[in-house]
Amino acid sequence: MGQPPLLAVQNLEVVYSDVILTLRGVSLEVPAGAIVTLLGANGAGKTTLLRAITGLLPIHRGRITKGTVQLSGELANGLEAGDLVRRGMSQVMEGRRIFAELSVVENLRAGGFTCRSRAELATALDRMFALFPRLAERRDQVAGYLSGGEQQMLALGRALMTSPRLLLLDEPSLGLAPKVVEQIRDLILEINRAGTGVLLVEQNAAMALAIASYGYILENGKVVRDATPAVLGADKDVREFYLGMGEAGRRSFRDAKTYRRKKRWSA
Repeated sequence: MGQPPLLAVQNLEVVYSDVILTLRGVSLEVPAGAIVTLLGANGAGKTTLLRAITGLLPIHRGRITKGTVQLSGELANGLEAGDLVRRGMSQVMEGRRIFAELSVVENLRAGGFTCRSRAELATALDRMFALFPRLAERRDQVAGYLSGGEQQMLALGRALMTSPRLLLLDEPSLGLAPKVVEQIRDLILEINRAGTGVLLVEQNAAMALAIASYGYILENGKVVRDATPAVLGADKDVREFYLGMGEAGRRSFRDAKTYRRKKRWSA
């Protein structure tokens, strides 16, 4: 038998407050060492899916009512976030969520809470400063005074302090200038080349499809399309609604044509 996927989500349903059904039978996989992207508009269920994977649903009054989440073939349903980190999963949340009042090095040390010794923590810090030279230059600076791109680097570094096998990224390009987005893209590729699998949740479809090996599109709590980036990039509806390009490269009118897309993808 072959190696199980690093992450396998199967037929997942999630309910908030025992009333609101948010995910409706979602399935996806992240093979070991791959970058997989999840695309979708606001409200599609992307963040809910990440909460279900990382054990954070109970904090938001949500629960899994059907389906499974497996990490390297082992059932992860019901595990707390700290246990999942110890099993090799880490996450960078949307909006970065750094500790703004702490210094750069203090933020990184907080990410290394699973380190078993000072020597192990010191090694992890050295590794992060080598990967993010900008953070090394600002190691004693208060994190809240960093630029947006530097804060995103810090959030990435903090998540990588535990040397995760799986990294979940929620909108890492959000609010960043185009040049900084390119830097973050290159960092994601470098992290992946070092052996970390990535589930990349993004609205910047062009960036995500440029670096992913496979992609899923989520709408209204359901996966409506999944394929390789080449296939998704050639799809007329994907180009129009996620890459923002209509025929002859014109900007699309998304709201006016939403019904046609939904009718086609639900067929």
